[in-house]
Formats: sequence, C-alpha cells, structure tokens
Amino acid sequence: MATSSTMLAIRWYPPAFDIRIESLPVPQHTCGHEFIGEVVSLGSSFGSNAHGRPKLYSTLKVGDKVVSPFTSNCGECHVCRVGYTARCPEGALFGSPILDGGQAQFVRVPRAGGTLFNLSNPDTWSSALAPEEKAQALNKIADVSLLLLADILPTGVFAALQALNHPKLQPVLTGRSWPLCFSPQVNVSEGNEIELTSEDRILTFAIIGLGPVGICATVSLLDALAQKKAPFRIVATDLLESRREKMKAVYDQIDASGRGAGEFVVLPADDAKKYIEDATNGIGCNAVLEVVGHADALASAYDLVRAFGVIVSVGVHGAPPMPFTGRQLVRSLGCVVIRVHGLYAPHAPNYQVKRQDVFGTIGEPASLIDRVVGFDVAAESYRAFDKGEVGKVIFKPWDQ
Repeated sequence: MATSSTMLAIRWYPPAFDIRIESLPVPQHTCGHEFIGEVVSLGSSFGSNAHGRPKLYSTLKVGDKVVSPFTSNCGECHVCRVGYTARCPEGALFGSPILDGGQAQFVRVPRAGGTLFNLSNPDTWSSALAPEEKAQALNKIADVSLLLLADILPTGVFAALQALNHPKLQPVLTGRSWPLCFSPQVNVSEGNEIELTSEDRILTFAIIGLGPVGICATVSLLDALAQKKAPFRIVATDLLESRREKMKAVYDQIDASGRGAGEFVVLPADDAKKYIEDATNGIGCNAVLEVVGHADALASAYDLVRAFGVIVSVGVHGAPPMPFTGRQLVRSLGCVVIRVHGLYAPHAPNYQVKRQDVFGTIGEPASLIDRVVGFDVAAESYRAFDKGEVGKVIFKPWDQ
C-alpha cells in the first residue's frame, strides 16, 4: 500500500462530543489508542544488524500485519525489561497530546521494534501457547477481533491477574492463614491458628463496570478461576441494563471449561450490594475490580470490599480527588491497589484463541464487538457509545 500526503482522521473538539471527520496532512494529532494495520515503511533502526535489541527490529518487514498496545515503549530499559512496558520512561500514550493516535489511515509508531506485536509472525509473542499452536493461532482468530489485543483484552486480563495474584488472596487460595500462606514448610497444626473452614476458602469478587474492558476482565477472571479449580462467587454490576444483559449473554456463551464451578450473577448496583452482604455475612468481597474510571465507582468498590481486601482499578480517572481519605484506607483496607490504566498483557492472545465465541463475532447478543463502521459515522458512534446505546465499535478507515 503506497503512502499519501493526506489522510482521513477522526478529530475530537472538546469539551463537548464534537466529533468531525477531516482530511489532514500525514500525520496530525489524531484520536485513538487502539489500532492494527499493515507496515508500509520501516525506519533506519530496522535491519539484520539490530543485535541486542528487541527481536522485532531484525524480523519485521514491510507488508507485515501488526497490532500496537495503547502506549509506545522502548522495550530496552529496566522498566520494559521487567515487563512494565506501559510505564516506559520513553513511552507515550497513543492519541494523547504528545503522540498521534490510530483512528486514521496512517499511523507513525515511535520505537516500533519495542512496541508492536507482529500478527504475521507470532514468533515474538510472549505466550503460554506451544510453538505449533502459535503458528496456527492467527488462523483461529477472526480478523476483526485482533483490534481487541491493542488495549481492551490485555487491560481486562491485567485487572483479573492483579486481583487473583494479590498476596491478600493467598490465605483463601492456599487454605493457610496469613502469613503462613507464604511458608509451606511451617506446620500449621503446631501454632495457635484455627483451620480455615470451607466457607473461608470461597473467593468473593465484584466487578463494577461491564463495558468492553469489564467484560474482558470478567471472562479472564472466570477462566483463571476455572483453571485453578477454586471455589468462588462473582457479582458483576453496571448502572446500564443493556450492559448487564450483554454480560449475561456472554456468560451463557462460555462453556463449562471457562466458567469454573463457582457462582456468577449479574445484578443492578443495589442488588449487588445486598447479594454480597448476604453471601459473606457482611464481611464483603476479597477483591473488587473497578472498570469504570469514575470516583463514584471507586466509592462503590470501597463499600463492597472487606477489611484488608483489594481494589484493582483500571478505569482512567480524570478528576484528581479520591472518594475516600487515607485514614479510611488504612482502617478498612490496609491498602488499595490502584492502576490508572493497566499494563499490556502480552499473553492476551491465549484468551483470543480460547474465546472466539465471544471475541470473534460481530453484532450478536454475546459479541463483544457490536459494529464495524467507516469514518463517515464516527461522530454518531461516539455519541451512541457515550449514551450506552452501543458497545464496542471498530472503525475501518478505508471503508467509506
């Protein structure tokens, strides 16, 4: 595909939802932190002599299909080497004032060898899939669902893993009280601790916010709990009935291997609070996933979580104040896990392959993607999403 001096792009004129489609020079500041595309040009850093750098600098070719996470990152500094790529000191958020976004016909990707994932050659994927499975994976994944790998699915996976792997959940998972849960060599019967009951071993989660990321977090959490064969309760809630109905349809689509043997309910906010009070005898959730990005949602998470529990927040919060004080956190939680936007989870393709029944369809009751449209209906799509009238919408910039 040849490059052009102009492109169509979606432009936002805040603070209102004033969305316009404009023909612009390539590039200009553009909306969008999610994109997939075809490589049309490589910078001078790419080539066979890129020794000691991320493998993509040596292997990426013009014509390859790629997906980008929501931030650029160098892939070479300490922060990137330990896996926290979304917090790379040299990185930036696509679609922010300092880096053009992906809702356009062409996108410039800085530090691309450390940022992109090659969808034409999965050799560079960090994945639990076997090599032969990775080689076949792209044939199993619907093209339209690949965009979910840019942000929505990895952020949902991140939220689920943050909750499930938090140290405060280890007593429930191991059946050993704190801090003996970290010392398998210590004989519990020799101490003064009372053995955990079967009720103590049930993990209770709440998920607040059932937009696309909330659904991905729910699917990921259910799958992880099923693999652990851990007893659990999950209550999923959203203020919008349409989103609650979508979550129910998605859950009904998941087979037994991805559901586990726990209890899963979708309820309005007040009913969810009552359910948790009754199910836990007023103790509250082990962990709450806040996937909204609003102070009211964080306040609701605080109301649902137990003392010394965990709140994982991957909603992007715009307002600076927190809805609770430091004294409240120390007294009731001991700690709150706050992640303003999650880190990229490179093993998200595992869930893509397993859950194409949810991620690979369009416009069905259990589809995460509701519509695939051209830029000509971008403004209306933004409006409908803001009002909760539609779920995930994907733009195809070359379809007009």
